[in-house]
Parts: sequence; structure tokens; C-alpha cells
Amino acid sequence: MNGEISILVVEDDPVIVEFLQTGLKYEGYKVSAVHTGKDGLQLLLQESFHLLILDIMLPDIDGFEICRRIRSLEHAIPILLLSVKKEIADRVNGLDSGADDYLSKPFSFDELLAHIRALLRRSGAHPGQTKIQSGDICLDTQTRKVYSKNESIDLTPTEFSLLELFIHNPYRVFTRETLLNRIFGYSYDGGTNIIDVHIYHLRKKLDDKSHQLICTHYAVGYAFYPEKK
Repeated sequence: MNGEISILVVEDDPVIVEFLQTGLKYEGYKVSAVHTGKDGLQLLLQESFHLLILDIMLPDIDGFEICRRIRSLEHAIPILLLSVKKEIADRVNGLDSGADDYLSKPFSFDELLAHIRALLRRSGAHPGQTKIQSGDICLDTQTRKVYSKNESIDLTPTEFSLLELFIHNPYRVFTRETLLNRIFGYSYDGGTNIIDVHIYHLRKKLDDKSHQLICTHYAVGYAFYPEKK
């Protein structure tokens, strides 16, 4: 789906790098990752990317300086800054340095994807299609509305995120841990049964009484089978 969209991640935290690489590759993006600002700048000069995800606190050159250097070269790549800093001054500094968007840690994968899609749309690299049809279900990522057999369904943000993930990845078995990380973020430390609770409510709203639409793979997790409803 997003195979032609390439993303460069410059981040020194191995946990976040793994979180980003795993999730973005599942979404169909091509991902490269480096751990220092110097390596990131060098790779940008050697290869072509559609988006840069850049941490501010790096071991050699901070993200603000990297942004300034990239823009001084008249490089137009969209830049999404990541930072644990939440002060307005840091956001302003990041945008003034040349970044296009700013995301505070910790963040959920769903939130990250929304920022990525917005930046790619603005740059013209991402397709404008917002409606996804899967069997009797129609999901609109822009309006956040869902229809089943042409009837509107009222989903919570978490239920919507789960359904969107399932529809984008039919037949793929997701473990509860993977779903926790994808929906709530890499730093989420809540109980694993929260996924089961949200799946229960999602099934109920989709009238999936027989659990054929969202199937349970016991001791593993869940998978979406659109043709079985």
C-alpha cells in the first residue's frame, strides 16, 4: 500500500526505533533508521526519502541544528520532530528551525500515523483516498466515521483505531502485546486485558456475534477476516 513511500528515522533510543520500524513496515512504508545526527545528514545526501522522523535529543547533533542544516541546503523533505519536551518554547524552536510538525513523547502509533499521513498529503507524496471498503464495512479515515451495511456505527477512538488496523491488515494475527503497542504506544504499561475489553465492544457494535469477523487465535491474539461475516 505505501511501498513507494520511504521514511528515514533518526533516533537513538533502540526501543523507539524498533517500535517505529516494526509498525511502519507493517503499514507498508519503507523504513531506514540511524542513531546519530551525523549519520542522518549523510544518508539524506546519499538517498531520497519522502519523510524524516527526527528526535531532538541525539548524542551528537541536536534535532534543531539538524533541521537548520537541512533547510540551509534547500532540502524540502517534510520533518516530524519527536521530543519528550512539551514546552511551547520547544515546539516554537523546532518549527522555527525548519521542522514541519512536532510530536511529544510518549505517543501512540495511531497518533504518529495521523501526523505522517498529514505531512505526506501536504507534500503531495501520499494518496488522497480516505475511504476504505472491506466487505460490508466502510471506514473513512478523515471523518472517522464507520458504516456497516450502509448503517452508521458509533465507535470510540480506540475501537476505530483497532478496526482501521485490522482492515489494513486482513488475516494477519496480532498478539495482544502488539495491539497494545500499536494502539496505546510503546510506553503503555496497562493490563493486557484492556485489548480484550475493546475487542468485545467492537465485536458487539459490528454485530460479530459468532466471532467470525474478528477471530480469536487462542493463546496468541486476534485476526480480521472480512469475508466471514
